[in-house]
Amino acid sequence: MPLYMDLHNLPPGVTPRDIAIAHVKDVEIQWKYSVKYSRYWFDQDTRKAFCLVDAPTVDAAVRVHREGHGLVADKIIPVAAVSIAEMLGAVEQEVPWASDSSDDPPLPESAFRTILFTDMQGSTAETQRLGDAGHMKQLRTHNDISRRALGACGGREVKHTGDGIMASFASVASAVECATMIQRDLDSYNEQHPNAVVRVSIGISAGEPVAEHSDLFGAAVQLAARVCAHAEAGQILVPNVIRELCIGKNFSFVDRGETALKGFDDAIRVYEVAWRG
Repeated sequence: MPLYMDLHNLPPGVTPRDIAIAHVKDVEIQWKYSVKYSRYWFDQDTRKAFCLVDAPTVDAAVRVHREGHGLVADKIIPVAAVSIAEMLGAVEQEVPWASDSSDDPPLPESAFRTILFTDMQGSTAETQRLGDAGHMKQLRTHNDISRRALGACGGREVKHTGDGIMASFASVASAVECATMIQRDLDSYNEQHPNAVVRVSIGISAGEPVAEHSDLFGAAVQLAARVCAHAEAGQILVPNVIRELCIGKNFSFVDRGETALKGFDDAIRVYEVAWRG
């Protein structure tokens, strides 16, 4: 069955509770139209909501929203099933809740996260050229610039990988903004230090990683790492779902085609975030 991502531009005053109630109403009647609304995301700052839905047709998905609560999507986008399946994995079952109950619907903190990896390029060659002290200076520059961007964009450093950083974001747009900030700040630094440039590749993915001992694991993390490894120095690469979740944001994406990534059975379509200019 086709997979879609829909976009809602919501009026002022809409709350997370309103969206949770609407989602529950969708789930209650979706069987009538052979539809499954499996997950939603809500950005309260921009009043945008996204729903992930399996539906036989676009019209069937629209009918569920219209009958359930009247909040019909402004746009519905076909999504490659491989992108969602690889990155989100199995979606947890919704907690049962009846719309006529006097209790509020459950509002657990979403496990959805955006994962970002940075990786310094040519670190071995730079160590040989600059020596250990020179390379450590480059690494500190990378760390300082990356952590400053994380702080500005609301990211959380999960761990240092030796030649890079793994970070987590609650917002897809914040992760992309952080990546562009890192590359722009490094570009400015390199112009001032032409003999000790720091070149970094960045990869971003999103999904529901498994948390354990303050670390994150799972397909979403693996895909972000693989996309980062595929990127060249100065590039920010993302899979299709990141581009789709940034609809309406001020980002530009360049299609780099499908690529085979280690650990993933199907080719993944990747996009480069255009950060220059």
